[in-house]
Amino acid sequence: MVATDDRHPTLSGLTPDEAKEFHGIFMGSFIAFTLIAIVAHVLAWLWRPWLPGPEGYTSLHDGVAVALLHTLSNLT
Repeated sequence: MVATDDRHPTLSGLTPDEAKEFHGIFMGSFIAFTLIAIVAHVLAWLWRPWLPGPEGYTSLHDGVAVALLHTLSNLT
C-alpha cells in the first residue's frame, strides 16, 4: 500500500486531487465512447435492421427510408 502521507493512505497511490483529475478524464472518455457506440449502432440499424420483416430485409428498405426522411424533416 502506497501512502500519500502518514495520515491518509490510499490504495491507488494518488492524491485526492490526482484522483479527481483521473476520474474526470475517465468519465469524459467513457461518455464519448458511449456516444460513439450509440451512433454506430443507429447507423448499423439504418444500414441493415437486426430484425427483418416477413419478406426478409428487402421489405424493410421502404420503411427505413420513410422513417429516416420523417426524422430528418423533424430535425430541420
